[in-house]
Amino acid sequence: MPESLLAVVRDLRLADLLDIALVTVFLYSAIALVRRTRARLVAGGVVVLVGLFLGARALDLRLTTWLLQGFFAVFVVMLVVIFQEELRQLFERLALWGLRRRAEAGPSAGATDVVLACVRALARAQTGALIVFVGRQPIDRHLSGGVPLDGILSEPLLTSIFDKHSAGHDGAVIVEGDRLRRFGAQLPLSTDFGQLEGVGTRHGAALGLSERSDALCLVVSEERGVVSLARGGRLRRLADPAAVAAEVQAFRRELAPPADRRRVLVALVRENWVEKIAALLLVIALWYLFVPGSRPATEAFPIDIKIVNLPPGFALEGVEPARVLAVFSGQRRAFYLFDPSRLEVTVDASLARYGRRTFTIAPEQIRHPTELTVEDIEPEQVRISLRPLDGGSSPLAEDEAPPPLRSRGRE
Repeated sequence: MPESLLAVVRDLRLADLLDIALVTVFLYSAIALVRRTRARLVAGGVVVLVGLFLGARALDLRLTTWLLQGFFAVFVVMLVVIFQEELRQLFERLALWGLRRRAEAGPSAGATDVVLACVRALARAQTGALIVFVGRQPIDRHLSGGVPLDGILSEPLLTSIFDKHSAGHDGAVIVEGDRLRRFGAQLPLSTDFGQLEGVGTRHGAALGLSERSDALCLVVSEERGVVSLARGGRLRRLADPAAVAAEVQAFRRELAPPADRRRVLVALVRENWVEKIAALLLVIALWYLFVPGSRPATEAFPIDIKIVNLPPGFALEGVEPARVLAVFSGQRRAFYLFDPSRLEVTVDASLARYGRRTFTIAPEQIRHPTELTVEDIEPEQVRISLRPLDGGSSPLAEDEAPPPLRSRGRE
């Protein structure tokens, strides 16, 4: 049986708490990235397979366990292939956090007002537009084409770029801080056709970039003059100019958070608390499995004796003793899902036809998990009694009395 939680808590060190905290931060960052992309379906499938593997281990489904072990052997390579984009974003976030990118990188209030005024004018004129506000993550690797500009934002400049006769009309405008860095840029297209039903290519490009970065993308529909917003892998239609302004202002505040550290700490606790608690619980479980679980352990279990291959015409009358005590050793986590009721000692009684009554139990006669090693069996010999099925006396000669039962010492 695994050691009690009280003993684990008592042995906790400061290094263990720091270990759990760091891994929780990494895991929560990964969950936050996966949750807002289509990769969350793949992650759900992986969780189902892990649950199936643990269930198969607990129920001793050997074929299922063997197949899933082969799957998990290449699991790391599959993760890199499937979640390569999410891993890139995670590493970018870690790099930005380490470099402490300047908080003033977000657009100022003046630049935001210019963009909002231009969006309202383009929507009234039913002129298509795609404007990207760069967040904390760099997006250069997601862009192709376009013309570098690095100009000061102004409504006439934006209006001229999105004029139907302009060469940059069909591309995206990239706004970083208070500067217009590029226009006419091409963005990666999303394949989330459920959200893209009934919308055009601009919406697909905006959603595609929002799936790969923390940028905010504003889209003005050329056919209906409706303004939509793409962020975090979600595409939403905004009802009125006030909603557009509220979203952009919220994005700007996130890039330049208030200096009040107390408010920042409260926001860290309150925001996405379900995902944070889930990450913490999962990390605690993994820590319990791989840190205390990797320590060597020894446990003893009583096991009932099963007699097989009785001679024809005879029935089993008794076994002395009826059970033995087996001592197992291995890593502690091997005992976590251990079910002692599945242990079994099998004694082959076929030699009883020649008068044998005493049998020595070897470790290979004990059915047990392969992760565990049989260290000792006490007693190591058992004696069986048989009776003829026809009620007559047994024609089999009694063997000599067995030596006194003794336990095999540990080596």
